[in-house]
Amino acid sequence: MRAISRRQLTGMALTAVFAMAVGVVPAAQTDPVVGTWTLDVGKSTYKPGPAPKSATVVIGAVGKGISVAVNAVMPDGTAMKWGFTSARDGKDVPVTGNPSYDAANVTQTSPTEGKVVYKKAGKVVVTSETSVAKDGKTMTVTTKGTDPKGQALDIVAHYTKQ
Repeated sequence: MRAISRRQLTGMALTAVFAMAVGVVPAAQTDPVVGTWTLDVGKSTYKPGPAPKSATVVIGAVGKGISVAVNAVMPDGTAMKWGFTSARDGKDVPVTGNPSYDAANVTQTSPTEGKVVYKKAGKVVVTSETSVAKDGKTMTVTTKGTDPKGQALDIVAHYTKQ
């Protein structure tokens, strides 16, 4: 009887662990921003231009926060990989791989909207507002600020979820 009790206890423990693991995955997947997003260059506007040749953004769930990994081909054909991880709590976090920014400050304003303030040496460079469509298939990122040359930026980038 004791062996059966241990087996039952072990089975219940494994079932509980499995249930918790399964419960975590759908919760992460319900965050509409999490996923792989591809830039639709034709639908996007970059002022001043030119637009990147391509860009893929992979957004992952990290606790209640996100990790962001950008893989882009710039207008001149050079590759740029950069990213950051944020709790979406409005605190600055380091940005790696992008010479235009060294910090990002992320806040989630609603389940489908967020704001990222990018900084260089403590100074705000650009602000991006992100909105995921209700169907979860498209994301629009509107960015305003200045480029490294001091020119005003006005970008509306459209992404499609893969």
